[in-house]
Parts: sequence; C-alpha cells; structure tokens
Amino acid sequence: MEFTINSTIAVEVTPTGVAILSLNRTEQRNAVNDDMLRNLENIQNRIMAEDSIRAVLLKANGSHFTVGMDLNSIKTFGNRFTLNRIAWLQSVYGRWQEMPIPVVAAVQGYCIGSGIEMILGCDIRIAAENVRFRLPEVSLGLSPDMGGTARLTKLIGLGQAKRLILGCQEVKAQEALGIGLVEEVVKEEELQARALGLAEKMAAYPPLAMGWAKKGINLAHENSTAAALLFEQAQSSSCFASEDLKEAVAAFMEKRKPQFKGR
Repeated sequence: MEFTINSTIAVEVTPTGVAILSLNRTEQRNAVNDDMLRNLENIQNRIMAEDSIRAVLLKANGSHFTVGMDLNSIKTFGNRFTLNRIAWLQSVYGRWQEMPIPVVAAVQGYCIGSGIEMILGCDIRIAAENVRFRLPEVSLGLSPDMGGTARLTKLIGLGQAKRLILGCQEVKAQEALGIGLVEEVVKEEELQARALGLAEKMAAYPPLAMGWAKKGINLAHENSTAAALLFEQAQSSSCFASEDLKEAVAAFMEKRKPQFKGR
C-alpha cells in the first residue's frame, strides 16, 4: 500500500499489516503544527479504507516523541479560531478509538502537552526509560483541550489527573507506569522493537475478533457492567458465526499457520 508521504509524518506499512507512523519534525523536536495534524487525519482516512492494515504503531523519529504544540502556531490562534477548530482537533486525536484495529504508541524523550493527548487516544502506550511527561497548559494560561482532561482523568484517576494538569507535574517513566499513564517501560534501545513486536503480534490475530474485543473494552469502560455484558452476548454470536473462528480451529488442529480474512 502506498501513502503520499508528507514530511511531518513518515509512513511505512510492513508486510505483516502494521502501519508505522513516525512523527518527523526532528529539528523542531516534533512540535505539532497544523500541517502535522492535517496529515495525521489524511493518514487515518487511508488506514480506515484499507483492510490489509491490521494494526498501527505511532512513534517518533529523533530523540523526543514531541514537545507539544508548536508555539509559533499557538500565537496565531484566537477565540474564533479555537471555537471553529477545537472539535476537529479533538476528533483527530480520538480517531484511533473508532478504529477496530489496535494502536500502539512508542514514546521516548519529551512527551509534552499535546503529545500526551495524542497518545491518550491510543490503545497501548510503551515508554522508554528516558521519557519525560508533562502537561504545561495551565502555566501558559490554557487548559488541555484535545482530550487531556477527559481521557487522562479516566485513565489515571481524578487525583492524579489534577496533580499532572493543575500542578504541571513532570512524570518520569517508572512513575508513569505506576499511575497507569503507560502500560510498559523498556530500555530506550529496546523501545521500537518491543512496540513493533506487540503490534505485529496483534495484527496476526483474527481482525473480526480484535475489533469486537476493542469495542467491548471501550464500552465497558464507558458504561455499566450490565450494558457491557449485553454487548458481549451480541458480539459472541457474530464471532461464533465467523469464518475466522472456523479457520483458527482448523489451523490449530492441522498444526499450520491460520489465514484470517476478517469475516
């Protein structure tokens, strides 16, 4: 699959069906600007339209994931601009949760402000030991507005979210792991291999089951246990009627690699 490559985000699709997205403004320490956001949306549209992509790895070239929004861009924002654009900005970062495929984030160096909000929309976050997280918006006269207050609070809890957002507290790798901001911490030199390995492992699983499982987890997180159990009942009938289930069982019995088709 071919992508139109924009310099702000490099894209590669592996033979195993993993789309690797690399933030690529290394001279600006991957500061997020309007061009990067528009490019990210276009890439997401292409991923949604391509059945052969089974997982996404979001990472960054250079020493840092991102230092957050480009301050040169922020200087051009006004009240009217924000009112017209904020819903779109939120949708770009939240789009990963709408996809039926897993999205893994690999984070190193600085992950500041908008960078934290970017990875909050991913399914699994893996951090290098040298990572530094911080939400400085309040100190700049702002409040996180691309999912920061909403998703971070649900991910790490009320008190910790207030500590990070209201206190602009810097959090290092092990502390981030302890409060649930990331799911794994690895050595810096192992980060990319570990994240890609996990993405490839999930990409190899039956896509229909992967999509149902992701939806079920998200629904359970947002709703009552009763609603989540009803969803499990509904999705179970779909999975048991799928060709992928029959293929998984046959491949296991015949001791061969399964060939899943997503149906």
